[in-house]
Amino acid sequence: MANLKSPSILMFGWEFPPFNSGGLGVACQGLSKALTSSGVDLTFVLPFKIPISASWCKFVFANENTDLISDVQMLSLFAGYQSHSTSIEVKKYGLPKSISGNLIERVKAYALRAGVIAQKNKHSIIHAHDWLTYPAGIAAKEVSGKPLIVHVHATEFDRSGSDRVNKDIYNIELEGFRQADAIVAVSKHTKNKIVNKYNIPVAKVKVVYNGIEFNNNSATIEHNLEALKKSGNKIVLFVGRITLQKGPDYFISMAEKVLSRQPNTFFVVSGSGDMEGEMIRVVARRGLSNKFIFCGFLRGEELAQVYKAADMFVMPSVSEPFGLVPLEAMISEVPVLVSKESGVSEILSTALKSHFWDIDDMADKVISVLCHKKLKNYLSVGGREEVKTIHWKKAAQSLISSLYNSLDNDFSMFLLPSSSTFKGAQVPNF
Repeated sequence: MANLKSPSILMFGWEFPPFNSGGLGVACQGLSKALTSSGVDLTFVLPFKIPISASWCKFVFANENTDLISDVQMLSLFAGYQSHSTSIEVKKYGLPKSISGNLIERVKAYALRAGVIAQKNKHSIIHAHDWLTYPAGIAAKEVSGKPLIVHVHATEFDRSGSDRVNKDIYNIELEGFRQADAIVAVSKHTKNKIVNKYNIPVAKVKVVYNGIEFNNNSATIEHNLEALKKSGNKIVLFVGRITLQKGPDYFISMAEKVLSRQPNTFFVVSGSGDMEGEMIRVVARRGLSNKFIFCGFLRGEELAQVYKAADMFVMPSVSEPFGLVPLEAMISEVPVLVSKESGVSEILSTALKSHFWDIDDMADKVISVLCHKKLKNYLSVGGREEVKTIHWKKAAQSLISSLYNSLDNDFSMFLLPSSSTFKGAQVPNF
């Protein structure tokens, strides 16, 4: 039996900063760092070899014998939420055939290597993040016999909407949930989706909220945004993948209403995704191009500068399992407005909240912040103080005390048994 105070975790991920396309990689980084600082021995597995290191854990790459891949190639390979049917052309990127093909094929290829990795790396628990890694986690469990935790950062219903669900991905998720000995959901919102959409027993799902790393950031305001601010303009910010799930169309409609009453406002969009082109076209059709600034996907210092420039951050997500970006904004003392359909809204008190579809309410709240200095200061200062209490250490301690130690001790008696060999799922009519 492993030491209950220091479980050894074999963690399967799909991306890791700075080679990440969104919040999944950020969450893996924050959680892995907090777990190891709490005494957990952690080996982090990624599907492709990348030039990355983190002092707090050991990295293993499923394609260990291949050459390193460039930044551009890696971002394309790791873009698990951009498109289900994304294909990587071998000639275009010069990639070996073993990592070419569509996303589902790459997920299966990852799983084929997982068993060997499980044999070679000591562990007492397997922890897999999101559907991209569930087959790998299951394969590792079959080889080592160790308990499997699947960590749900988003479901297919969040990414695609109830009427566009990809049946292959749904089946992968369902098999992952059934084979898992325990399931971690990032919010009650996500837990309800798992229970109701996949018919998973309530007792099998544990809610562990995400956290944020708190660092003092003295970044200066980017020059062009600084010029806008000096001219008396306000800046409202959108950060995230530009996909249906994130509600970019609602952001545009809200912006149009705000501009009708506060014309000296600019709307900055940082992100990329399959709706980016459509978002730009809609902005142009509505005659708003001179009030929108599209920055593309930003990270690090560049993103910090944009946060510092913003007067207001808005996350109008249609379905958001958690939502790390509002916490990043709050660290920078930016007032935030989040949709009530987000998991992060469950734990924030110093944030404004609206339904994603209530454009009028969102616009009214944005205008109130832009026009009332006292309200803006209250949300800025209060938000920064509140977010200091939402850290990865809390998430790590919750995992260790309520899941890792129980599973490491006698996982056969913990919660509900996982399924035996899973042959497939009866997919509902979406």
